[in-house]
Amino acid sequence: MYLFVSYEIITTFAPQNFLLINIKQRFMNNYETVFILTPVLSDAQMKEAVEKFTNLLKAQGAEIVNEENWGLRKLAYPIDKKTTGFYQLVEFKADPSVIATLELNFRRDERVIRFLTFRQDKYAAEYAAKRRNLKSSKETVKEN
Repeated sequence: MYLFVSYEIITTFAPQNFLLINIKQRFMNNYETVFILTPVLSDAQMKEAVEKFTNLLKAQGAEIVNEENWGLRKLAYPIDKKTTGFYQLVEFKADPSVIATLELNFRRDERVIRFLTFRQDKYAAEYAAKRRNLKSSKETVKEN
């Protein structure tokens, strides 16, 4: 009953898109995805692949929180006869429906060797925020 009454108040006194924005923001989760790109790519091709996936997330209504390039690293075991790969980390806030689209595009793109996407709980999100703040503070100290 309370939800119905508050819904009536919102639709009566607020614009229609206000309700949709509140519902979307309420159900947005924190996600983190790490994907490995094939090592045969040039830097420009690697950046293009990363932009493709970040633009896909933005087009689906996700908010990119953090993006880190971990560079060329050795794999723990060979994948498709490759022993190295370009690692990329992207943290974002999105609806759960966006993940299926993102992972489908990861599977279709031959430049992606492996990927892992998971939803962060509140403790992981707090830790990631602390890690970002610590990293940014270290970078400002090095610049000075």
